[in-house]
Amino acid sequence: MIETHSLHPRLLSEPVDIHLVGCGGNGSQMLTGLARLDVALRALNHPGFHVTAFDPDSVSAANIGRQLFAPADVGLNKATVLIHRLNAFYGLPWSAEPTVWRARAGKPHIVISCVDTRAARAHIHHVLSLQGWHPFYWMDLGNRAADGQVVLGIPAWNQKHARNPLRLPTAAELFPEIADTRIPEDNTPSCSLAEALGRQELFVNQAVVTAALQLLWGLFRTGQTDWHGAFVNLKSGRMAPLAVDREAWKRLGFEHRPRKNKK
Repeated sequence: MIETHSLHPRLLSEPVDIHLVGCGGNGSQMLTGLARLDVALRALNHPGFHVTAFDPDSVSAANIGRQLFAPADVGLNKATVLIHRLNAFYGLPWSAEPTVWRARAGKPHIVISCVDTRAARAHIHHVLSLQGWHPFYWMDLGNRAADGQVVLGIPAWNQKHARNPLRLPTAAELFPEIADTRIPEDNTPSCSLAEALGRQELFVNQAVVTAALQLLWGLFRTGQTDWHGAFVNLKSGRMAPLAVDREAWKRLGFEHRPRKNKK
């Protein structure tokens, strides 16, 4: 049965601190969309967002056209370029960290991951599951050549929280393979835009990010949602929602059980 998830009330009345991890294909689109979302919410009397973007990588020539960078950005850090541009365009005080995201980065309300390796997702999943780390949400975006998904979940902080039937499962809980470091990575960098387009559809990132932004917009606009993710397929032209539905989660192999303590 489809249920309704209500946004944590603090996020409707307080400034929302967001960590965006990764500023590449999905991340560059997501960061720009968050700025537009911030402007819209402030117009509706919400106090808005403060976003800190993390990415250690520099812009390459192969990124131009598929990611939101210009030829003049080549060689510069991705997070720094995007944050500087958005701050100047919208008058924002957002922050850039040209580094890998770590546990010491602070305690945001929401973590949005736009990473392309299982190791990166496994690290984020581990950090957000630590006791003492209490983010309200983890949104993960991922894609392949022509399809992708977004999942908004609530990390399990402890055994009791893990069993809470109202907790939205995270991407790593619904799809453990995306954070399984035993599976070989397939993240060979492209040397040109043409090579990159041979491996990924031009607008697959935009399609996944649009679903993610619409989910956030609806959640902050109305305070609730009956879907917490989506699957996008550009070849079929379809988008299917991931409903807030415990039976659907079970069909994916997830049930609210206590976590096993690591030895």
